[in-house]
Amino acid sequence: MKILIIGASGRVGKNLTQLLLDQGHTVIGTSRQKNKFFEHANYNQIELDITEELDVITGNFPQAVDAVYFVSGSRGKNLLQIDLHGAVKTMQAAENRGVKRYIMLSAIHSLSPSKWKVEGLKNLTDYYLAKHYADLFLINQTKLNFTILQPGALIETKGSGLVEVNIDHHGENSIENVAGMLSEILESKSSHKKVISMHDGTTPIAVAIEQLS
Repeated sequence: MKILIIGASGRVGKNLTQLLLDQGHTVIGTSRQKNKFFEHANYNQIELDITEELDVITGNFPQAVDAVYFVSGSRGKNLLQIDLHGAVKTMQAAENRGVKRYIMLSAIHSLSPSKWKVEGLKNLTDYYLAKHYADLFLINQTKLNFTILQPGALIETKGSGLVEVNIDHHGENSIENVAGMLSEILESKSSHKKVISMHDGTTPIAVAIEQLS
């Protein structure tokens, strides 16, 4: 498949790009940085400023893309322009280009504001508001075949390949495990039109995805 990864230079994006290249896909990564992150025959990198107007973003969108991943984020520095409005514009651009599959990296409880205080996430309210409305737009205002993945806290530890999905409470997530979930979701019909919460656990990633209800 020909895949566009928006945010390929980030912590999750780099791991995801490598996994998809290893699986034989063609990957186009986006980054605001000039240096190319992967020297691979099936990898290309473009600049895609998602703070630009929609027509500019659409014009810079690659042709004939089979799937789009949104794993970008401002890390709290520009939540409205990147995590919310920027994300929405990439959904609109994907539809304008005829893309069907769109996979969003979100956050645990993004669609459940009542849990933000209960789960100790109150200090991340602005981040969660951006994620909340971006996810709602994807679900309700597009015709994209979406999957929204909602991990909890990301940690830089070795991935076990073992997770739990559709969980009720936030927990730690190895960045490698999150990337592994994202890569496996790509061609899984059981993940279509689904919002999937996760944290590290005891179930192999492929099995957890197969068992999605």
